[in-house]
Amino acid sequence: MRKILCYLLLILVATSCISKKELVYMQNENLRTNTPTNFTTPYKEYELQPNDVLSIKVLSVQPELSNLFNITDPNNAFGMANPSSLFLSGYSIDKDGNVQLPTIGQVKVGGLTVAKSQALIQQNLDKYVNDATVVVKLLSFKVSVLGDVRNPGYYYVYNEQANLLEALSMAGDLTQGASRENIKLIRQKPGGTEVVLLDLKDPNLVQSQYYYLKPNDVLYIEPRKTQIKRDNLVVVSAILGVLSTAGLILNFVNTK
Repeated sequence: MRKILCYLLLILVATSCISKKELVYMQNENLRTNTPTNFTTPYKEYELQPNDVLSIKVLSVQPELSNLFNITDPNNAFGMANPSSLFLSGYSIDKDGNVQLPTIGQVKVGGLTVAKSQALIQQNLDKYVNDATVVVKLLSFKVSVLGDVRNPGYYYVYNEQANLLEALSMAGDLTQGASRENIKLIRQKPGGTEVVLLDLKDPNLVQSQYYYLKPNDVLYIEPRKTQIKRDNLVVVSAILGVLSTAGLILNFVNTK
């Protein structure tokens, strides 16, 4: 029994060792030199989809006119409000890609970027109010980070060019037991759901079309296989320890 326990302990120690190569992001020998390595990172502006929520505010020198178009006071619209209140004061895009605005009526913004939707709403507003400015912001940009991170949960993003590493940073980064090679990205698209595996150890990740996040992205971080084996060995070791103790007690009783 003691030999079995010693053998098991040796295996446990061996599998518990974590090498630097398993933990480092974006591994590349060229990155170890003082010469900068340049990557071309593709970025495509997000196109609005049904169920997105927009903050649409009209600002002018005539508040009595501009307030006809605003659900809430535009002076407080972009303050430090919590996400739920911003959601309630926003405009949801319906299944046909339209938003229903006071006085102006329906405006089709689905498939447009935030900048283009702002220009379109401004064009419609100019028919009713002179010298007024429209400000459009995307309120529903949130991402979920699950699995082997220090602080799993969902996070609101206030940067339309947020990337994968920023999301992991918001979640407190990966644990040592997390797999760097299998980061599962789940993305909602008009035609359905897309699932892709990303490798944080690959320096070419910054050139991927999935490097930048989109609203409602979900990141799932898998545990490493060695971590699972180590956890299983701990359980087995505990069971064998109990059996060994029971055997010693039984042996002591029988010798009495």
